[in-house]
Amino acid sequence: MQRIYEYLDGALTREDITEIKTHLDECPECTEQYDLECVIRNMVKRSCTEAAPENLKNAILDRIHSIRPVDA
Repeated sequence: MQRIYEYLDGALTREDITEIKTHLDECPECTEQYDLECVIRNMVKRSCTEAAPENLKNAILDRIHSIRPVDA
């Protein structure tokens, strides 16, 4: 699994990339895991580009202050 993460992160040598590609071509289980990781990464990437509502910061700060009032 670690090698799949390194492959997805582009943290491998050319030789390692070739080895991983060959393995993925021959191993349905690893290919399935690789595909799942790709889907998860894409979902996270899309989620991180969505803007938070304008009032979110104020709502969080209000909640913090209601739990832990600021000393006067």
